[in-house]
Amino acid sequence: MPLQSKSRSNKRSSSSSSYASTITMVVFVGLCFLGVWILTSNSVIPPQATTRTATTDSESNSNSDSEEVQSKPESNLNTEEVQSVNKPETITTTATTTSFEDNPGDLPYEAIKNDDLPKPDQQTTTKVSAEITHLTLTEPNNNVTNSKVEELDQEKNREQRQEDESNDNNNNVEEEKRQQTQQQQEQQSNVENIETEPQIENNNTATTTTQNDPKTTNTEKNDDPSTEQEFSDVTNQDVVVQQQQQQQQQQQQQTQKHDDNGGSNSGTVESFPGGDSSGIPKESKESKKSWSTQAAQSENEKERRKDESDGPDEMYGYTWQLCNVTAGADYIPCLDNEKAVKKLRSTRHFEHRERHCPEEGPMCLVPVPEGYKRPIEWPTSRDKIWYHNVPHTLLAEVKGHQNWVKVTGEFLTFPGGGTQFIHGALHYIDFLQQAVKDIAWGKRTRVVLDVGCGVASFGGFLFDRDVLAMSFAPKDEHEAQVQFALERGIPAISAVMGSQRLPFPSRVFDLVHCARCRVPWHAEGGTLLLELNRVLRPGGYFVWSATPVYQKLEEDVEIWKAMSSLTASMCWELVTIKKDKLNSIGAAIYRKPTSNECYDRRKHKQPSMCKDDDDANAAWYVPLQTCMHRVPVDVAERGTQWPENWPRRLQTPPYWLNDSQMGIYGKPSSQDFAADYEHWKRVVNNSYMSRLGISWSNVRNVMDMRAVYGGFAAAMKDVKIWVMNVVNVDSPDTLPIIYERGLFGIYHDWCESFSTYPRTYDLLHADHLFSKLTKRCKLGPVLAEVDRIVRPGGKLIVRDESRAIGEVENLLKSLHWEVRLTFSKNQEGILSAQKGDWRPKTYAMSS
Repeated sequence: MPLQSKSRSNKRSSSSSSYASTITMVVFVGLCFLGVWILTSNSVIPPQATTRTATTDSESNSNSDSEEVQSKPESNLNTEEVQSVNKPETITTTATTTSFEDNPGDLPYEAIKNDDLPKPDQQTTTKVSAEITHLTLTEPNNNVTNSKVEELDQEKNREQRQEDESNDNNNNVEEEKRQQTQQQQEQQSNVENIETEPQIENNNTATTTTQNDPKTTNTEKNDDPSTEQEFSDVTNQDVVVQQQQQQQQQQQQQTQKHDDNGGSNSGTVESFPGGDSSGIPKESKESKKSWSTQAAQSENEKERRKDESDGPDEMYGYTWQLCNVTAGADYIPCLDNEKAVKKLRSTRHFEHRERHCPEEGPMCLVPVPEGYKRPIEWPTSRDKIWYHNVPHTLLAEVKGHQNWVKVTGEFLTFPGGGTQFIHGALHYIDFLQQAVKDIAWGKRTRVVLDVGCGVASFGGFLFDRDVLAMSFAPKDEHEAQVQFALERGIPAISAVMGSQRLPFPSRVFDLVHCARCRVPWHAEGGTLLLELNRVLRPGGYFVWSATPVYQKLEEDVEIWKAMSSLTASMCWELVTIKKDKLNSIGAAIYRKPTSNECYDRRKHKQPSMCKDDDDANAAWYVPLQTCMHRVPVDVAERGTQWPENWPRRLQTPPYWLNDSQMGIYGKPSSQDFAADYEHWKRVVNNSYMSRLGISWSNVRNVMDMRAVYGGFAAAMKDVKIWVMNVVNVDSPDTLPIIYERGLFGIYHDWCESFSTYPRTYDLLHADHLFSKLTKRCKLGPVLAEVDRIVRPGGKLIVRDESRAIGEVENLLKSLHWEVRLTFSKNQEGILSAQKGDWRPKTYAMSS
């Protein structure tokens, strides 16, 4: 019995031991599968980076699935279940990608959930995490995403098998059993804590480290609620900052549609471009009492005022047509008025070359020459231009041997300059400087009048000496010479010395130049030369480079005698006669007196002195007179002193500005001048140069349609452009101030056409012009004139009252201009627009 009892006991003990061993093995296998699952899930799908989806619902579903897997007994886990654990996360990644499938990569940053992207300052170091994150954001193809995940899974499995095989070869059976027993105990301990800390430490586990704490893994961060909350808060803060930055950028983009200074139509912005207040300087009412206008000064000004009761026409949607005129693409309304020219009684004094404007400005558009291209940029344009832009060859045929202009393939080239300097203008300019040292180009001599300019090469190369030249020539049989000049980027206007005064003030040009200009200076008592005397500064030079100076032909000798007598009676001093051997020419250089002593000593009072009440500054449709104005002697009067040397004169208020006289904007004159200059420097630097979207390298010819003191042009001094400053005939006569500071300009009435060819300006600037014009004429013809003189691709900047801005905008849209920016605040506004290539296809009826 004892034996049997003992035997049963042993058998029972053996059976119990076997049963325990079986349980152990099952638990061990389960734990192994659990370990593989944890390793695989931790390697393939990093927490935080890919498990979150675009919606809260998918996040909650994913979390609930994870909790169910963790709550399962380890012994019930098999390989299929372990693989199924990865499926929801893989699907989650795919679902996130699919939600942005319509337009991947084009969504704004704030459209993506915070956890879909790592923080900018929290760069990951895990290659797998980076690859999957990249797939999540950029790969809309689910098959590609799943394939990539499967490849990563297979790679990890291969690495795990290789390590397991290596361990089997290096360890004996007993050591393996000991490790299994030890691992079993560790796994059992881990199972108890799996919900709170599901982390298995292994060298092959793909972990993500942060810059803040290299020892902390992504998994540890995610499992710690406080850490996860902190991570989420930081991410949210980053997104908020980025959203704020993007909102600011969006506001700036919207601003560039409405404001050149970061404003908006809502009126939330406090200032205009460059920080200047929304109150753009306006003329003070008191200043009108103390400043005369060109209209008042000019006795024969052409009245073109319209009845204010008519009001401005609404032109938006107007059907424009091409001008049906003989001049075609070169149409200048006031110079090509055939009806008016036919009615002239005489053309003896070149009246047919002068201005004869139609009663109302044309409401048609000028066609563009076939093959027209955007002009060549300065300074290359000085040497060559596109032939099709100015398709005229007469000058090339007549003056080609004198190096005026030549046809070279698709270009018109300008190898020399003119009849008197066929070997180049720079040599000729230096030749004049050597002849009279006191000329001092770019210092004492800054503003020059070039009479009968030809293609204006003289003025074009004076830029190299820091000199501005106002060049002019008539629109005559020497076709397109002024048009050539403007296309080259050289200042010029179409004008003639005929029966009327030039549209400039008296005593403003430092030097007047005539290189074989074909003007009969000696004829009719020297009327035309006396006009030059009117516009020349006391002490200024007249350079006459013509055949009578250096040739001995009978006609030339007679002209020289007459010219010598005339200049002597005008008290002009013949400073020198200089010969240029290279060009085989000569130049006579005269100087205007600085006092009246010579006038009083003359025995023969011819030419006579003008009457005291004759206004030398009156220049708008004023007939010429054969008389001379006395030189001013009052030290406070303009003309008694030479201006400051350039460039100091640019920002120095003229000495003759009287502070007892109120300036245009309501301050004492010199203070008003300085304030205007500072205003425009601020506007140009802070707004025009950067906020209007203008590429200034494409801008050369600029016009300020209402210049006042010339502050806009002065602020643009360092830009490679030139500015034609226009002072309106009904505005305070500030043009002498503009010349005094080393700039140039012209009188004009914008109810008439400007004396320039079509397509000759790159940019027009109008400050408070159009609101004033509406009191005198309709804006439709004015905007048609703007369209005529601006090149395709050219720009217009308008600062004015909101009402005028709105009307200008409607007109520009009807002209198919691209209105790039409009802004209005406190009844003031700004507009920036660009002309396109559009032309109507129909012609207006012949008038």
